Amino acid sequence: MGIPEVFCVRDLERFATSYLDQNAIGYYNSGADDEETLRDNVNSFKKLQFRPRMLIDVTKVDCSTTILGHKIAFPIGIAPTAMQRMAHPDGEIATAKAARSMKTCMTLSTLSTTSIEDIAAASQDGLRWFQLYVVKNREITRQFVKRAEKSGYKALVVTVDAPVLGNRRIDVKNRFRLPPHLTLANFDHGRSSVNKESVADSGLSRYFVESIDASLTWKDIDWLKSITSLPVIVKGILTVEDAEIAVQYGIKGIWISNHGGRQLDGVPTAIDVLPEIVSAVNGRAEIFADGGFRSGMDAFKAIALGARAVFVGRPILWSLAYN
Repeated sequence: MGIPEVFCVRDLERFATSYLDQNAIGYYNSGADDEETLRDNVNSFKKLQFRPRMLIDVTKVDCSTTILGHKIAFPIGIAPTAMQRMAHPDGEIATAKAARSMKTCMTLSTLSTTSIEDIAAASQDGLRWFQLYVVKNREITRQFVKRAEKSGYKALVVTVDAPVLGNRRIDVKNRFRLPPHLTLANFDHGRSSVNKESVADSGLSRYFVESIDASLTWKDIDWLKSITSLPVIVKGILTVEDAEIAVQYGIKGIWISNHGGRQLDGVPTAIDVLPEIVSAVNGRAEIFADGGFRSGMDAFKAIALGARAVFVGRPILWSLAYN
């Protein structure tokens, strides 16, 4: 039986769900607790309707925009997703090449299975950002930043909504672990604790407890800005109050996100809070969003509500599984 034709993101999701092993697809598709936010991310777009205007000349349409001063062909970028080589042997390298080919931005995860440097080599002159988890060992964090700078990344995307790992029941049930032939390539110790098995938890949960700094505050964002010349984006903002603080700290980009419904269940979706955050920020920082985007129509709704660009995560993983 051959590989089925796909016509939309839904087709890719169905294929990947049936094709990948439970360890991988469980990790990629799961949300926190009852997964209400995971479902809301997709369904919230249905509440928004277009009000189209007629008799407008659309013979020439330009979808290009700029993000932090860099031009992209259309306002959809690639969000950071961990461990892409579980979906395809080429993993993040294939994603980087695709982003360059499509003239858009790729955001590389700290927890990638391909290194910062190898992605830079594959991406060449493609636009790339680096997603940063601030770890307890500040020297490791500093080295991440310097490696990203040296390798031509154009921004740091600091994840601020994961001081601890969300309660992802599927990962616990599957006792998630990184396959033994893969490593967390950005860490000197490679496989780290994510490969260890446990009868009560997932390896990733233990990795977060051991490595990620749960004491992170806005003062640490100031420290981060002091050690880099790259613009800093904060990812995981969901309230006007935090957006206002980000502006006060001189943040260049505010990335509205609930971490794909994977961190805290029962929070708003990005598309729901986007208008109020855009209004509050009032052009003082660029606004990005992710979470549940499954079509160009979804992306257009966010752009119409004031987002500079949107980013997609799971559709990239499903696409890797397909081809």
